[in-house]
Amino acid sequence: MLYWLLKYIILGPVLRLVFRPQVEGREHIPATGPVILASNHLSFSDSIFTPLIVKRKVTFIAKAEYFLGKGIKGWLTKMFFLGSGAIPVDRSGGRAARAALDTQLQVLRAGGIAGIYPEGTRSPDGRLYRGKTGVARLALESGAPVVPMVLLNSDEIQPTGQLIPNLGRVRIRFGRPLDFSRYAGMAGDRFVERAVTDEIMYELMELSGREYVDTYAQKLKQQPTEPVPA
Repeated sequence: MLYWLLKYIILGPVLRLVFRPQVEGREHIPATGPVILASNHLSFSDSIFTPLIVKRKVTFIAKAEYFLGKGIKGWLTKMFFLGSGAIPVDRSGGRAARAALDTQLQVLRAGGIAGIYPEGTRSPDGRLYRGKTGVARLALESGAPVVPMVLLNSDEIQPTGQLIPNLGRVRIRFGRPLDFSRYAGMAGDRFVERAVTDEIMYELMELSGREYVDTYAQKLKQQPTEPVPA
Protein backbone atom coordinates (compact mmCIF):
# COMPACT_ATOMS: atom_id res chain seq x y z
CA MET A 1 0.00 0.00 0.00
CA LEU A 2 2.79 2.44 0.90
CA TYR A 3 4.40 1.81 -2.50
CA TRP A 4 1.29 2.94 -4.40
CA LEU A 5 0.66 5.88 -2.06
CA LEU A 6 4.20 7.16 -2.67
CA LYS A 7 3.99 6.57 -6.41
CA TYR A 8 0.61 8.09 -7.20
CA ILE A 9 -0.32 10.42 -4.32
CA ILE A 10 2.56 11.53 -2.09
CA LEU A 11 5.74 11.73 -4.19
CA GLY A 12 4.97 10.63 -7.73
CA PRO A 13 2.98 13.67 -8.98
CA VAL A 14 5.56 16.11 -7.60
CA LEU A 15 8.52 14.20 -9.04
CA ARG A 16 6.90 13.94 -12.47
CA LEU A 17 6.26 17.68 -12.47
CA VAL A 18 9.77 18.61 -11.33
CA PHE A 19 11.87 16.14 -13.33
CA ARG A 20 9.56 15.62 -16.37
CA PRO A 21 10.84 12.11 -17.26
CA GLN A 22 11.63 11.57 -20.94
CA VAL A 23 11.24 7.86 -21.63
CA GLU A 24 12.14 5.86 -24.74
CA GLY A 25 11.14 2.26 -25.39
CA ARG A 26 8.75 1.79 -22.48
CA GLU A 27 6.65 -0.42 -24.78
CA HIS A 28 9.37 -3.09 -24.44
CA ILE A 29 8.23 -3.86 -20.88
CA PRO A 30 5.73 -6.75 -21.02
CA ALA A 31 2.33 -5.80 -19.61
CA THR A 32 2.05 -9.04 -17.67
CA GLY A 33 4.22 -11.89 -16.48
CA PRO A 34 7.66 -12.08 -14.88
CA VAL A 35 10.26 -9.58 -16.04
CA ILE A 36 13.83 -8.83 -14.99
CA LEU A 37 14.63 -5.14 -15.34
CA ALA A 38 18.42 -4.81 -15.59
CA SER A 39 19.71 -1.26 -15.24
CA ASN A 40 22.92 0.71 -15.06
CA HIS A 41 23.43 2.56 -11.78
CA LEU A 42 24.61 6.17 -11.78
CA SER A 43 22.89 7.81 -8.82
CA PHE A 44 21.00 7.27 -5.58
CA SER A 45 17.96 8.69 -7.39
CA ASP A 46 17.89 5.75 -9.84
CA SER A 47 15.75 3.82 -7.36
CA ILE A 48 13.33 6.76 -7.32
CA PHE A 49 13.01 7.40 -11.04
CA THR A 50 12.65 3.77 -12.13
CA PRO A 51 9.49 2.90 -10.13
CA LEU A 52 8.14 6.32 -11.10
CA ILE A 53 8.04 5.66 -14.83
CA VAL A 54 7.20 1.92 -14.90
CA LYS A 55 3.46 1.31 -14.59
CA ARG A 56 3.89 -2.05 -12.87
CA LYS A 57 5.50 -2.44 -9.45
CA VAL A 58 9.27 -2.88 -9.59
CA THR A 59 11.02 -4.68 -6.72
CA PHE A 60 14.71 -3.88 -6.34
CA ILE A 61 17.35 -5.25 -4.02
CA ALA A 62 19.18 -2.53 -2.09
CA LYS A 63 22.28 -2.62 0.07
CA ALA A 64 21.49 -3.39 3.71
CA GLU A 65 23.12 -0.15 4.89
CA TYR A 66 20.13 1.80 3.55
CA PHE A 67 17.96 0.08 6.16
CA LEU A 68 20.33 0.57 9.10
CA GLY A 69 20.91 4.34 9.16
CA LYS A 70 20.45 6.34 12.34
CA GLY A 71 18.74 9.64 13.04
CA ILE A 72 16.07 11.34 10.98
CA LYS A 73 17.94 10.89 7.70
CA GLY A 74 18.43 7.18 8.37
CA TRP A 75 14.78 6.72 9.28
CA LEU A 76 13.58 8.57 6.17
CA THR A 77 15.88 6.52 3.96
CA LYS A 78 14.67 3.28 5.52
CA MET A 79 11.00 4.28 5.11
CA PHE A 80 11.58 5.21 1.48
CA PHE A 81 13.16 1.88 0.59
CA LEU A 82 10.56 -0.07 2.54
CA GLY A 83 7.82 1.90 0.81
CA SER A 84 9.38 1.28 -2.59
CA GLY A 85 9.35 -2.46 -1.95
CA ALA A 86 13.14 -2.79 -1.92
CA ILE A 87 14.76 -5.94 -0.51
CA PRO A 88 17.85 -5.48 1.68
CA VAL A 89 20.96 -7.42 0.64
CA ASP A 90 24.16 -7.97 2.55
CA ARG A 91 26.85 -7.25 -0.06
CA SER A 92 29.41 -9.34 1.81
CA GLY A 93 28.19 -12.22 -0.37
CA GLY A 94 27.61 -15.87 0.45
CA ARG A 95 24.30 -17.01 1.91
CA ALA A 96 23.02 -13.47 2.53
CA ALA A 97 23.32 -12.54 -1.15
CA ARG A 98 21.75 -15.86 -2.16
CA ALA A 99 18.79 -15.14 0.15
CA ALA A 100 18.19 -11.83 -1.63
CA LEU A 101 18.25 -13.54 -5.03
CA ASP A 102 15.85 -16.19 -3.76
CA THR A 103 13.48 -13.41 -2.72
CA GLN A 104 13.73 -11.91 -6.21
CA LEU A 105 12.94 -15.34 -7.63
CA GLN A 106 9.76 -15.37 -5.54
CA VAL A 107 8.82 -12.01 -7.08
CA LEU A 108 9.35 -13.43 -10.57
CA ARG A 109 7.50 -16.67 -9.87
CA ALA A 110 4.55 -14.55 -8.71
CA GLY A 111 4.59 -12.82 -12.10
CA GLY A 112 6.22 -9.57 -10.94
CA ILE A 113 9.06 -7.33 -12.06
CA ALA A 114 12.44 -7.78 -10.38
CA GLY A 115 14.76 -4.81 -10.77
CA ILE A 116 18.50 -5.30 -10.48
CA TYR A 117 21.70 -3.32 -10.99
CA PRO A 118 24.09 -5.91 -12.48
CA GLU A 119 27.15 -3.80 -11.56
CA GLY A 120 26.24 -4.31 -7.89
CA THR A 121 26.99 -0.70 -6.91
CA ARG A 122 26.85 2.81 -8.29
CA SER A 123 29.36 3.70 -10.96
CA PRO A 124 32.17 5.76 -9.39
CA ASP A 125 32.70 7.87 -12.52
CA GLY A 126 29.76 7.43 -14.89
CA ARG A 127 31.31 4.59 -16.89
CA LEU A 128 29.71 1.15 -17.15
CA TYR A 129 31.48 -1.62 -15.23
CA ARG A 130 31.59 -5.42 -15.34
CA GLY A 131 28.34 -7.07 -14.31
CA LYS A 132 28.02 -9.59 -11.52
CA THR A 133 26.42 -12.89 -12.48
CA GLY A 134 23.45 -12.65 -10.10
CA VAL A 135 21.35 -11.24 -12.94
CA ALA A 136 22.18 -14.28 -15.08
CA ARG A 137 21.28 -16.63 -12.25
CA LEU A 138 17.89 -14.89 -11.94
CA ALA A 139 17.26 -15.17 -15.66
CA LEU A 140 18.28 -18.81 -15.93
CA GLU A 141 16.45 -20.01 -12.83
CA SER A 142 13.24 -18.09 -13.54
CA GLY A 143 13.11 -18.23 -17.33
CA ALA A 144 11.98 -14.58 -17.28
CA PRO A 145 12.97 -12.21 -20.10
CA VAL A 146 15.51 -9.50 -19.28
CA VAL A 147 14.62 -5.94 -20.29
CA PRO A 148 17.75 -3.74 -20.39
CA MET A 149 17.25 -0.22 -19.08
CA VAL A 150 19.57 2.77 -18.84
CA LEU A 151 19.37 6.04 -17.00
CA LEU A 152 21.10 8.48 -19.28
CA ASN A 153 21.69 11.47 -17.02
CA SER A 154 20.70 10.69 -13.44
CA ASP A 155 24.31 11.34 -12.38
CA GLU A 156 23.81 14.92 -13.57
CA ILE A 157 20.49 15.21 -11.73
CA GLN A 158 21.95 13.89 -8.46
CA PRO A 159 25.73 13.37 -8.44
CA THR A 160 27.17 10.97 -5.87
CA GLY A 161 27.39 12.64 -2.46
CA GLN A 162 24.89 15.39 -3.30
CA LEU A 163 21.81 15.31 -1.08
CA ILE A 164 19.51 17.69 -2.99
CA PRO A 165 19.01 16.82 -6.68
CA ASN A 166 19.56 19.37 -9.41
CA LEU A 167 16.58 20.49 -11.45
CA GLY A 168 16.55 18.90 -14.86
CA ARG A 169 14.73 16.49 -17.13
CA VAL A 170 15.69 12.90 -16.40
CA ARG A 171 16.14 10.70 -19.48
CA ILE A 172 15.55 6.94 -19.47
CA ARG A 173 15.76 4.35 -22.24
CA PHE A 174 14.57 0.73 -22.47
CA GLY A 175 15.78 -1.92 -24.89
CA ARG A 176 14.09 -4.95 -26.37
CA PRO A 177 13.62 -7.96 -24.06
CA LEU A 178 16.47 -10.47 -24.07
CA ASP A 179 15.52 -14.15 -24.20
CA PHE A 180 17.92 -16.66 -22.66
CA SER A 181 15.74 -19.76 -23.02
CA ARG A 182 18.50 -21.33 -25.14
CA TYR A 183 20.38 -21.80 -21.85
CA ALA A 184 17.47 -23.49 -20.04
CA GLY A 185 18.66 -25.89 -17.33
CA MET A 186 22.19 -24.44 -17.27
CA ALA A 187 21.90 -22.29 -14.15
CA GLY A 188 25.01 -22.77 -12.03
CA ASP A 189 27.34 -23.12 -15.02
CA ARG A 190 29.71 -20.24 -14.40
CA PHE A 191 30.72 -19.95 -18.07
CA VAL A 192 27.10 -19.71 -19.19
CA GLU A 193 26.26 -17.24 -16.42
CA ARG A 194 29.23 -15.06 -17.41
CA ALA A 195 28.16 -15.15 -21.08
CA VAL A 196 24.59 -14.15 -20.20
CA THR A 197 25.80 -11.35 -17.92
CA ASP A 198 28.19 -10.02 -20.56
CA GLU A 199 25.42 -10.00 -23.16
CA ILE A 200 23.24 -7.94 -20.82
CA MET A 201 26.09 -5.52 -20.11
CA TYR A 202 26.74 -5.15 -23.84
CA GLU A 203 23.13 -4.11 -24.35
CA LEU A 204 23.42 -1.58 -21.52
CA MET A 205 26.57 -0.20 -23.13
CA GLU A 206 24.85 0.13 -26.51
CA LEU A 207 21.77 1.77 -25.03
CA SER A 208 23.65 4.20 -22.82
CA GLY A 209 26.58 5.11 -25.06
CA ARG A 210 28.78 4.99 -21.94
CA GLU A 211 32.32 3.64 -21.93
CA TYR A 212 32.58 0.05 -20.66
CA VAL A 213 35.30 -0.99 -18.22
CA ASP A 214 35.95 -4.73 -17.79
CA THR A 215 36.50 -4.66 -14.05
CA TYR A 216 34.14 -4.59 -11.07
CA ALA A 217 33.15 -1.12 -9.88
CA GLN A 218 33.37 -2.25 -6.24
CA LYS A 219 36.98 -3.33 -6.77
CA LEU A 220 37.83 0.09 -8.17
CA LYS A 221 36.17 1.81 -5.22
CA GLN A 222 38.27 -0.22 -2.79
CA GLN A 223 41.57 0.79 -4.34
CA PRO A 224 43.50 3.45 -2.40
CA THR A 225 43.55 6.84 -4.06
CA GLU A 226 46.86 8.27 -5.16
CA PRO A 227 48.12 11.09 -2.91
CA VAL A 228 48.09 14.52 -4.48
CA PRO A 229 51.68 15.82 -5.00
CA ALA A 230 52.59 18.78 -2.82
